[in-house]
Amino acid sequence: MVRQNVLKFDTQSLDLSPPTGTDLIMKAIHINRDRRLRDDPGTGHNRWHPDIEPLLEVAPGEDLLLETRDAADGQVKLGMTFEDLAGNDKKAGHPLTGPIFVKGAKPGDILEVEFVDLTPQPYGWTVIRPGAGFLREIFDARFLAHWEIDKGFARSAQIPGVKIPEGIFMGTAGVAPSHEQMLRWNARETDLVKRGGIALLPDAQDAVPRIEPIASQGLRTMPPRENGGNADIKQLTRGSRLQLPVGVDGALFSLGDAHYAQGDSECCITAIEMGATAVVRFKLLAGEAARRKTRFPRFSHPGYFAAPQWAAPHNFVATTGLPIRDDGTQEGEDLTLAARNALLDMIELLGERGFSREQAYVICSLAVDLRISNAVDLPNVCVSALLPEGIFEK
Repeated sequence: MVRQNVLKFDTQSLDLSPPTGTDLIMKAIHINRDRRLRDDPGTGHNRWHPDIEPLLEVAPGEDLLLETRDAADGQVKLGMTFEDLAGNDKKAGHPLTGPIFVKGAKPGDILEVEFVDLTPQPYGWTVIRPGAGFLREIFDARFLAHWEIDKGFARSAQIPGVKIPEGIFMGTAGVAPSHEQMLRWNARETDLVKRGGIALLPDAQDAVPRIEPIASQGLRTMPPRENGGNADIKQLTRGSRLQLPVGVDGALFSLGDAHYAQGDSECCITAIEMGATAVVRFKLLAGEAARRKTRFPRFSHPGYFAAPQWAAPHNFVATTGLPIRDDGTQEGEDLTLAARNALLDMIELLGERGFSREQAYVICSLAVDLRISNAVDLPNVCVSALLPEGIFEK
């Protein structure tokens, strides 16, 4: 059953560009952030599975408002100490709002998601915990910072003298995997664990929805995968457009895990984590994933949209890479392999624009920035390759 919610919404309150000054009837999913996802049924999920029922149906071109919870599902609260976190549910991370059924979407298409607007909640947090993060062999820290978010900056009593400017983005956004993809991805991650690597395998504990076989078979939301997910790419801010290969009918899009600000790599494993409200708009590129043989998500940011310069350089297009070999073998924490995949996809993208492979390779050498977008959501660290559109005369 697809549930339809609508919201009468004044676009001027979002400071959209350009504002229309008119009222819209906007579809929406509302949540109660005072309640955990498990206690607020029908608002989301925290596992990837193709059989999770969509909550709402939209057509390409419609604006959709989605309210989201923070990455810990509301378990971290102002005034807590690190020791207070010991009793938290450990496998409830990344509660996502959705899924959304996009009319007309089918396997082989690309779903383009435009982040029309993002609005932060007034509180956020950052934690360092032992055994986690990029430098986990160096830092055995137990640290929790609370952030007050106001007037474009975040400030924390735990880090005095610092104000962090807004760079809001959604850390997790993706579409449902197909049954075949879910089985294949679980098999490769299981193989990695057997070889001594790190991956969070399916686990019914704290799963939402709790129904079987979704709870025990659903993929954990920790790593990004070919369907998108927890890539934590800070350039996916207001005005950005994320392209996702569609795996199932309707795409079944979900998002969550908003960050107020983050450095590329999110090296301590958390950013300024918070709830947020997102307005998104979908576009379908029919058959494009199959035609391009698109393997990983792509994203872009048009130059006309005003976004924080520190969060997203204007007017670029980007590809992403994960540490997965051409034969499907899953590697763990291999930034070199991820960077190679991002670069190879950028060469393919330039080929689509008419450049030879040699020309594309030179352009990459001269103008493409490789960014470590995510170094902690194991096993799939994520590298992005950013190409400035301004280098082209036309």
